[in-house]
Amino acid sequence: MMISYLVPVVLLVMLIAASIRILPEYKRGVVFFLGRFQAVKGPGLIIVIPGIQKMEVVDLRVITMDVPEQDVISQDNVTVKVNAVIYFRVVDPEKAIIQVEHFVNATSQLAQTTLRSVLGKHDLDEMLSERDKLNDDIQEIIDASAEGWGIKVANVEIKHVDLDESMIRAIARQAEAERERRAKVIHAEGELQASQKLVEAANVMSENSAALQLRYLQTMSDMSNKNASTIVVPLPIDLMEAFRDMRAGKVGKPSPKASDDGT
Repeated sequence: MMISYLVPVVLLVMLIAASIRILPEYKRGVVFFLGRFQAVKGPGLIIVIPGIQKMEVVDLRVITMDVPEQDVISQDNVTVKVNAVIYFRVVDPEKAIIQVEHFVNATSQLAQTTLRSVLGKHDLDEMLSERDKLNDDIQEIIDASAEGWGIKVANVEIKHVDLDESMIRAIARQAEAERERRAKVIHAEGELQASQKLVEAANVMSENSAALQLRYLQTMSDMSNKNASTIVVPLPIDLMEAFRDMRAGKVGKPSPKASDDGT
């Protein structure tokens, strides 16, 4: 008698135990009733009737996924190997289960094809120098395509752009030539600025003879501080001006012979 009552009780307890599901805060359950979508439940205690109801559990946390290394041919016909990382999460569990099969794998395949198509439209220099802009472009394209699956792409980061050894040497030579060009331009600009300052200094000294005299004395002082065997005999600048005036007066004075011929 006791056994006849015990069996149904045991079966009822087993049914209740199989019906009880507990979901943490970061998970949601998509419940189907006889194969048709019923509701999105969770977190907490959920009752799912075995055989009648079925529940698919979806994680709402951000998923970090590595995009496998892709062979990309840039717009300037350079072959590179590029890999990236993508951060995404499920924002609509119903669409993530119903609209696409294995949404993680689908997002991975979408990221690979988008990475190849976007990078193939840019030159190698843009891949290396404008990585932030390329990340934004890839993120926008993947996010727009995955929106129908209930997925939000938070960020995409290009990790590595691997080049062939010959291309690395070519880029190194190009960078060296660019540095030499910049050095020559900077040197030429310095010479131009120095010449302009020298002209300005000469103009100032020509207006005031005292300035030239002070510069002359400063030069003599700098030469006396050096341990050299050179003997310097200073001459007053006024004496040089006297010789110049005498020469100018001699040249400007008419010769007696020219005067006699004119009379």
